[in-house]
Amino acid sequence: MPSFPSSGASPQKQQHNARRRQLIRQQRKSLPIASVEKRLIEEVRKNDTLIVVGETGSGKTTRKFVALPQFLYDAGFCQDGKVIGITQPRRVAAVTVAKRVAEECNDQLGKKVGYSIRFDDSTSNATRIKYMTDGLLLREALLDPLLSKYSVIVVDEAHERTVHTDVLLGLLKKVQHSRSIYANKNGKILPDIQDQSQYFTLKACQGTKIDPLKLIIMSASLDAKCFSDYFGSAKAVHIQGRQYPVDILYTYQPESDYLDATLVTIFQIHLEEGPGDILAFLTGQEEIESLDRLIQERARQLPPQRSKIWTTPIYSSLPSEQQMNAFKPAPAGTRKVVLATNIAETSVTIPGIKYVIDPGMVKARAYNPVTGMESLIIIPVSKAQALQRSGRAGREGPGKCYRLFQESEFDKLVDSTVPEIKRCNLANVVLQLKALGIDDIIGFDFMEKPSRTAILKSLEQLILLGALTDDYKLSDPVGRQMARLPLDPMYSKALIVASKFKCLEEMLIVVSMLSVESIFFSPREKLEEARAARKSFESSEGDHITLVNVYRAAKECLEKSKNANAKEKTMEKALNRWCRENFINYRSLRHACDVHSQIQGHVQQMGLNVSSCGDDMVLFRRCLTAAFFLNAAMRQPDGSYRALATSQNMQIHPSSVLFQKKPDCAIFNELVRTSQNYVKNLTRIDPVWLAELAPQYYATED
Repeated sequence: MPSFPSSGASPQKQQHNARRRQLIRQQRKSLPIASVEKRLIEEVRKNDTLIVVGETGSGKTTRKFVALPQFLYDAGFCQDGKVIGITQPRRVAAVTVAKRVAEECNDQLGKKVGYSIRFDDSTSNATRIKYMTDGLLLREALLDPLLSKYSVIVVDEAHERTVHTDVLLGLLKKVQHSRSIYANKNGKILPDIQDQSQYFTLKACQGTKIDPLKLIIMSASLDAKCFSDYFGSAKAVHIQGRQYPVDILYTYQPESDYLDATLVTIFQIHLEEGPGDILAFLTGQEEIESLDRLIQERARQLPPQRSKIWTTPIYSSLPSEQQMNAFKPAPAGTRKVVLATNIAETSVTIPGIKYVIDPGMVKARAYNPVTGMESLIIIPVSKAQALQRSGRAGREGPGKCYRLFQESEFDKLVDSTVPEIKRCNLANVVLQLKALGIDDIIGFDFMEKPSRTAILKSLEQLILLGALTDDYKLSDPVGRQMARLPLDPMYSKALIVASKFKCLEEMLIVVSMLSVESIFFSPREKLEEARAARKSFESSEGDHITLVNVYRAAKECLEKSKNANAKEKTMEKALNRWCRENFINYRSLRHACDVHSQIQGHVQQMGLNVSSCGDDMVLFRRCLTAAFFLNAAMRQPDGSYRALATSQNMQIHPSSVLFQKKPDCAIFNELVRTSQNYVKNLTRIDPVWLAELAPQYYATED
């Protein structure tokens, strides 16, 4: 676990850390939010809900996280062991800001200040200022429906409107109301409470001292009205921004290949512009890693004195400790190039950035509630996103933003992004709300209601998965088990099914590998070598067994190093070398190992039987069929496929081992929509198994 130097550090290190803390304090005082600190504390005391609206550059994240929680702490909001909770939509922001606050408090991370994200907890009983993701606080509510240990909850980046943020806001509104009733009646339960879930929640906490919950909503949006209206005309405080000027440059002509245009622009800046780091926005891990390799190739062709470029990626599935590399300064005489998804648009400031490259595209979830199919698509950014991106160049001084599209195209962009809750499968949301005792999903007070069709489709899916009974109640034990696992409901059910099929060991590997991006990589200059290496892992039965083969081969590599009494660092080097030789993505594999360890802990706590089916891959394919029966597809006479659940036409993605084999029937895990529908992660199955293993869906006629 990372920690900051103790008093036993060398005098030089102590001086360095003291200077750094002083610098942070000076930066803190220079931000606009510094001048309204006392007013903010006064407003929090007077109002149970406060909306804080900060323009880009106001320090609403960096300054707020360093100062506001500390001032709340000093003002007595952590008396009686209470905690100030701060939520973020992204893991990287929760981690980086927690580390910075701990540093300024001259305290070890995990003591007074800590963070908690999925698969990584750095808190203790002493933690009083806690940073976390929105999703993690939702999961905490399963165990503590009134969130009774929190005196104040700060919801940051609320304007991003992720599905977890929207659900959390609805839940916090409900919790706030319940705690107000409880506090006003001195802990006595009133018989006239009509909300049954609220009644039982309050009854369970009877006799416990619970004060009203203070709620602070932080947003970069200049329009706070929607948040204020939702929380009953809540008070809004506006903080004026301070942003250095940013020159916006557009292309003269449309760019047909934005990845190539990004590469060209990076070297144009590197060779022609002055000092300063570069932040380039891309749509996902595959693009980032592809561009990373191209940059390295191009840099090697430059004269030694011009070739000093350090690339560092940052995307959501990258392990937290690797995300932190983006925040480190580049070595002297070297230009840092940060390759990022929209994770770097808001929440955190990456030091040293002077140049931003914005291709104007983003990968977003799309959901068709009629067919029930969710897919990832690449779409143009909104105006709000483009402005957030350009603002990253002006945080520390004047900068430049290179938009890789024509100026006329900017005016055609939509003003803001559609809230995620209106464009994603709601099965996970519905399951979590049901687990929280909220039965009336359609009547739940969402800030922006998803369509009735989307909610009904999710309820239908959860009934088919066995998570809900026919009268829409959470089933026991399956539904409750599924709600405990921090996974997509289909993956949660897969683990429960696998326990009964006695192949949970294999399914744990599959779910872990499917939870990360791109296990394989194929560099353009070594395509044949990559294909040859991949063949040693391939199973003719499909991608899931191929993933199991990769994971087990990697574990075998680690075991060999372990048996040779190698040190941990040597073992990791050996694994890294093995990954390079086999064209396996080392970062993704390590992340999959971490996910596997965490999920294994969950299933063991739940008492599920972790056993292996050995070489019986027919049994495992039957298990996959029982788990993913909603994602089955049949081959058509023209060689395309038709999804049995939705009747959508689709093709097997070229990355699948079944691309050339064309099985008659297969189950799949991912639908990708580009010029046409592609399915990824497939396994060949016998169509007869569908009616046998999922009779609730594939009923056969006598």
